[in-house]
Amino acid sequence: MKQQQLQETIDYLKSNGISNPEIGIVLGTGLGKLVHEISIEKEIAYSEIPNFPTATVEFHSGKLIYGELSGKKILVMSGRFHLYEGYNLWEVTYGIRTMDGLGIKNLLISNAAGAINLSYKKGDLMLIEDHLNLQGSSPLAFKGANIFGNIFADMLAPYSKETNDKLLKIAKENKIQLHTGIYASVVGPQLETRAEYRMLQILEIDAVGMSTVPEVIVAKQLNLPCVAISILTDECNPKNLQPVNIAEIIAIAGKAEPKMITLFKEVIKVI
Repeated sequence: MKQQQLQETIDYLKSNGISNPEIGIVLGTGLGKLVHEISIEKEIAYSEIPNFPTATVEFHSGKLIYGELSGKKILVMSGRFHLYEGYNLWEVTYGIRTMDGLGIKNLLISNAAGAINLSYKKGDLMLIEDHLNLQGSSPLAFKGANIFGNIFADMLAPYSKETNDKLLKIAKENKIQLHTGIYASVVGPQLETRAEYRMLQILEIDAVGMSTVPEVIVAKQLNLPCVAISILTDECNPKNLQPVNIAEIIAIAGKAEPKMITLFKEVIKVI
């Protein structure tokens, strides 16, 4: 059933002119400006795509964008899905399976996250080297999941070291500070308590968010090389915790976004 649903989605998109994208991109919270850099050929709202979930978060636009960037055909998910919106993990990762079915060879992911490592500051960028799945489940844990690949996906290196090295080199060349670190994914949507932030510090986590990890696990099942960059939008110091300001988080993401766009545009040229 799931395979049939997915095939319907892929066939619909192919019939609408989306063919042979090389790179898939997932844009995180407050990170929609990359689309202005794309020579857009096709833009399709999620609500028009058969079997596709629809984005419910106000700052996620909810459309699939196909076009050219840095001389390559790309497919962008402008708006992603989260467990906290009431989706299940199949739905959360449906876009990744769709992009893979359309032929992408690399996946670039972005997100907004909170800095647990207190030497990292608001507006900084962090390249994810490894992650901790604190969402309580797996996007590979469903009946028939082995149809799509090995359910015992090896997570020794979930993020492409080769592409990560390229991104670090590009960051240096462009004088962009790019931290590296471990990302923890929680369910949300509530923010963490001081006790939870202390726990994450004890676990040596550098940043925390509510996405990305399920997408990366599915990419690994599909043997799809991927990388992920977090824009750090708040500092999560349990000893000096301030009330959260979502508007400020979105504003910080927007301000830091040009650095991420530069990294993505440059890495697309060399992968």
